[in-house]
Parts: sequence; C-alpha cells; structure tokens
Amino acid sequence: MQLRYSGYPGGLRARSYGAILRKHPERLIENAVRRMLPKNRLGRQMLKKLKVYAGTDHPHHAQQPKPLEV
Repeated sequence: MQLRYSGYPGGLRARSYGAILRKHPERLIENAVRRMLPKNRLGRQMLKKLKVYAGTDHPHHAQQPKPLEV
C-alpha cells in the first residue's frame, strides 16, 4: 500500500500495489530499487542509469535480458 499525505485534514491518499501494477508496472520496480539505494548524490546518479520497461520490447538489442515474472 502506497501512502501520500497532502498536509490537509483528510488528505491521506492510499493506492494498492495491485492498482499500481495494472496502471504503471514499471514504477513498482523503480520505487523498490530507489528505496534500496543510498539516499545521497551517488544514489541519485545510480537511479538515473536505471531503465525499466513494462513489456518485452526494449531498444537494447545487444543485451539478452530475460523477462522477470512479478
């Protein structure tokens, strides 16, 4: 469950992981990796290099990535 709070009374918004997976499946992986990285300049640089694609199509033809079942 992902929570956001706007700062106003009653401003707590919750979104289930199932809803995020249906709408933006790549964001689940990006958020998981972001939380594992260090919270400094190095972590931000590493996160910029991360590329996550929702489907099997990608522009990296030299690599042979295998699909990850989530």
